[in-house]
Amino acid sequence: MINLKNKRIIVTFLMHLGDLILITPFLQILRRHAIGSDITLVVDEKLADVVRYNPNIDHLVTVDKKGKDNSLAALWHIGKELHNQHPDLLINLHPNERTSFLAVAVRAKQFVGMSHFLARSFMDTYTRLDRTHLHAADMYIDVLRQLGIEDHKNAGLQIFTCPAWEKQVQNFYIASDLREKEPLVGFNIGSAVPQKRWPVERFAAVADYFSNRGFRCAFYGGPMDMDMVREAVFFMKNTPIICTGKFSVGELAAAVRRCSLFITNDSGPMHVAVSQDVPLVALYGPSNPKFYGPYTKKAIVLESTNEYKIGKSMKKIIREGNYKGISVITTEEVIEAGNELIARYGIKN
Repeated sequence: MINLKNKRIIVTFLMHLGDLILITPFLQILRRHAIGSDITLVVDEKLADVVRYNPNIDHLVTVDKKGKDNSLAALWHIGKELHNQHPDLLINLHPNERTSFLAVAVRAKQFVGMSHFLARSFMDTYTRLDRTHLHAADMYIDVLRQLGIEDHKNAGLQIFTCPAWEKQVQNFYIASDLREKEPLVGFNIGSAVPQKRWPVERFAAVADYFSNRGFRCAFYGGPMDMDMVREAVFFMKNTPIICTGKFSVGELAAAVRRCSLFITNDSGPMHVAVSQDVPLVALYGPSNPKFYGPYTKKAIVLESTNEYKIGKSMKKIIREGNYKGISVITTEEVIEAGNELIARYGIKN
C-alpha cells in the first residue's frame, strides 16, 4: 500500500467537462486518506471553475491546452515549474498523450496512475484502465484501489459554487420573472456528438407539456447550442427562459441547482445537474450509460438501444448498420419519466 500521508501530491487531468466532474469522488477519497498532505490538481484552464472551490484540493494549476500551452515546450515548462515544488507523488488520471507528457515532465519522486503507453516506462505503478466493468467515476477511484486503498466512500459528483456566481444567477432569474419557489424544469438539448442529440422538436414538445402543467421551463447549454435552442423555441407554443450561453461553467452549476427536474442528452451539463443533486431524465444514444451514465440514483435513463448489454461495442453496432439512433426514444417516454420523478420526489407545481 502506498503511503499518502504528509506528501506533496500532484494530480494531472486535462480532459473535458463531464470527465472532470467525474473525478470529484476520487478527490474526496484521496483527501480523506492523504492526511497532512498538500494536493495540487492540474486541469484545463477553461474548466477550472468546476474545481476552483473544491475543498479536497489545496492548489489549482491551469493549462491553456488549446491556446498558449498547446505545445510540448509549454507543457514541459509547466512540468518544470511543478518539479521545482519537489512533489513526492504524481497521480495521472488519464492515458491521453498530452496529460501523460505533462506527468512525465513533472519528474515526481513517484509516478502512478494511468498513462499513454509511451510514458509507462517512467512510471512506478501503472493502473490499467477498466472500461468493461466500471463506471468512469469508479474507474478513477480504481487508481486508488490499485494503490492499496479499499475505503471508497464518497458523496458522489460535486461542484462547489461561490456567492458571486450565485448572485449572478439569482439576478438573471429575477430578470426572467422566475418566482422564488416556482418549480423549474431545465433542458439541455445539446451535445458535442451529433448522434447524442435527441430531436429538438421533441424537446420543444416536452417543454410545452410541462409548461402547460404549470412548470416554468428553461434551456441551458453553451453558446454552441444557441441555434438548436432557437429552433426548439420556434416549435414551442409557450415561452421558456433562455439560459443558453448566459453562464460560465461555475455559474451553470448554481443555475441548474435551481431546477426541480432536468431533462438532458448525454453531455457535460448532465453531470453538472448530477453534481447539484437534481433529479434528471437522461437520454442515451451511442454511449453506454453503464460506464458514462448519471452517477446518481436520482435519474431515469432512457436508451435508444440495449445491444451493448449483450457485449457488443457501439462502434461495431453502428458499423453493422444496426444502430437505430437516439430518435427511437419517444416524446411520451420522456414525459412519463419526468412525471415519475416529479411524483417520486414530491415536486409541486
